[in-house]
Amino acid sequence: MTAVKSVKIDGEPIHVFKSEIYIFESVSSFTLELDLIVSEVTIRKYGKEQTLIIEIELLDGRIIESIMHVKSLAGGLPQLNLFCDVVDIDEYDDLDKVNENSTWFPNVEQGITLEEIRKIEMPNEPISLKLTLPIEQVEWLKKQKKKELNQLFSEMIYERWKKENSK
Repeated sequence: MTAVKSVKIDGEPIHVFKSEIYIFESVSSFTLELDLIVSEVTIRKYGKEQTLIIEIELLDGRIIESIMHVKSLAGGLPQLNLFCDVVDIDEYDDLDKVNENSTWFPNVEQGITLEEIRKIEMPNEPISLKLTLPIEQVEWLKKQKKKELNQLFSEMIYERWKKENSK
């Protein structure tokens, strides 16, 4: 079995938490499949694309470069499925081969949690709040820069969240 060492998308390295590379055999063709557990940030950046230029470095030193189709898989963890047709199956004779009747099928989600992923790369999410505050606080807030307010609220909420979750 060959394992993935690193992956680049459009020339940019991405953090891969877990991966499986294999050949999927259908009645009429073979496809090279790469299942990746990545961060939510990576999903947001690449998940809606149709095709991407992918460079896969395998542990044995081999490099696979291909234009691959993208499927963002719904489920528990942020996951990308990249695939492309294989012309010469002999190039990939060391990869596992699966089909729809196989007893073994890659389960890339096993052994990792969303919390572990977020420790490495936490996504930011925009939020709008409607508050009623004393006018002097509103005036002060309006004078602040967005970046400073984001930092202030993030720290304040994190301290409260940490206190409530440590009970």
